[in-house]
Amino acid sequence: MPQVIGATFKKAGKIYYFKPNGIELNIGDKILAETARGLELGEVIIDSKEIAKVNSKSELKPIKKKADDNDIQQAKRNEKEAEKAFEICEEKIAEHKLPMKLIDSEYTFDKGKLLFYFTADGRIDFRELVKDLASIFRTRIELRQIGVRDETKLMGGIGQCGRSLCCKTFLREFDPITIKMAKDQDLSLNPEKISGICGRLMCCLKYESDNYLETKDDLPDIGEEVEIGEEVGTVTGLNVVKETLTVELSGQESIEVSADDIEEKKED
Repeated sequence: MPQVIGATFKKAGKIYYFKPNGIELNIGDKILAETARGLELGEVIIDSKEIAKVNSKSELKPIKKKADDNDIQQAKRNEKEAEKAFEICEEKIAEHKLPMKLIDSEYTFDKGKLLFYFTADGRIDFRELVKDLASIFRTRIELRQIGVRDETKLMGGIGQCGRSLCCKTFLREFDPITIKMAKDQDLSLNPEKISGICGRLMCCLKYESDNYLETKDDLPDIGEEVEIGEEVGTVTGLNVVKETLTVELSGQESIEVSADDIEEKKED
């Protein structure tokens, strides 16, 4: 079985697998590796290990080398130059009067490519912009249109919980989020309360969705009759987190009981 290491090239970015190429590596080590975008500086986040198979459409590439201090300093210089390139690109966008919003810019490690990320409402004809940028920076220019979730991941921010956004700190890929997840958790369907700053449904709606469904399967439905000791009542509410039921007993006020206190459901 082949040996592989897992590395990422952005904070909370997607994990890519490479052959260690006989180099001893540990989690946290910096590496240089060839990616689809070119030569990039990454960080090892999965130790070298044997695997039977990796889900990859192409053969795994070996890493180029373990990065040294000079490589890390080069990456930092690239970041500063990319910041200057960002300002120049904004000026050129304004000159060409293009309806697009520039979000980020970056060089590949070897500066063989300069990438710009932008958002726009529709398709943009930026061919003249690319020509201008290529003549200024003398390297290959790539403009990538991204969606609102990717924009938020790049920009970062603070969520409703008061913490840094999940997508910026640890979520490596976006999972599909549906309104049904909010309904299953008995959350308010007010868009302001269940949407993130990107305007889409919050990613954290998925975190507890499966647990809610599993717990609800073990609890009686609202409207169902249950037996509590020698009394019979009707379930009028559920608290999935506490695993309690609100039960209305005949001739009495509603009471809250643990699901463990339900001996059996009354059968028709």
